[in-house]
Amino acid sequence: MPKALCVDLPYPTTEGICPDALSLKIISPAYATSTGELNATLQYVYHSFFFSKKSYENYADALLSIAVAEMHHLDLLGETILALGAAPVYTRYPPNGYDFYSGKYVAYGRSLKEMLENDIMGERHAICGYEKMLRYLKNEKVKAIVSRIILDEKLHLETLEKLLCEFKG
Repeated sequence: MPKALCVDLPYPTTEGICPDALSLKIISPAYATSTGELNATLQYVYHSFFFSKKSYENYADALLSIAVAEMHHLDLLGETILALGAAPVYTRYPPNGYDFYSGKYVAYGRSLKEMLENDIMGERHAICGYEKMLRYLKNEKVKAIVSRIILDEKLHLETLEKLLCEFKG
């Protein structure tokens, strides 16, 4: 399994985070929605299968490295949701048992180029969503977690843009 593609900085912990309904509502969509970390993880793994099948192993490995980082974000967000007072259920707004995550959100793509373009679009949406969260969050500990995740997402975007240029060229 490839190493996670992450910025070389530590992640903040959830230590000291107390139940906070507002922060929970703000960050929950990053967990398990069409633009959330669960979806990103599944999409990168799916796309890596196709790059590997076409013998683009370096692309497949890069996508898996990003997937591993997204799994870490999923884990960190799950821990944060739990600390904020809800079970990290795969829904838009845990702990509510509705609007469950669905695999239909994965951008399956029809070509390798389209898959990379979908991944780039996903990273742009993620960065935009996280930056919007920062504008509304008051909880400094949660803001630190979101800010750290953004650094990785920007690295992923930069990496994917380079891969797409290389793939096209």
